[in-house]
Amino acid sequence: MTDIRVGVVDVYVIRPYRADWLVLSLQRSSGTRCPGSWAVREVREETGLELDRLYNVTCQPFYLHTLGVVEMAVVFAAFVTERADVRLGAEHQRFEWLSMTDAAARFTWPREREALEHIRILLGTGDAGPAEDVLRVV
Repeated sequence: MTDIRVGVVDVYVIRPYRADWLVLSLQRSSGTRCPGSWAVREVREETGLELDRLYNVTCQPFYLHTLGVVEMAVVFAAFVTERADVRLGAEHQRFEWLSMTDAAARFTWPREREALEHIRILLGTGDAGPAEDVLRVV
């Protein structure tokens, strides 16, 4: 029997207050899991950024064959202001603000590109519209 558990939280940090949204892309440092890969991470802990709004977007399963476990990645979109100053922790060595298209091309996992598309569809008008009360966390 395979267990299912939440094991990962992906937070896509977005500057939505412009025509072309920008997505924060972080490069992991050597000595961490998947060194050198580009990821989006927990906002305050890993970037020092303060949230303007936070939305839950989707859950994405993936299988860890070495453990025989299906883990769920819970996906959030974090909106931050234009004047957001990124402060990197030891886990990351570099950051860039990228367009949604460029961020999708940069990410390692197909599920990351899929999550960006969910964010565009659900929040593309600047909020969740009729689903605001369901999707907005903060």
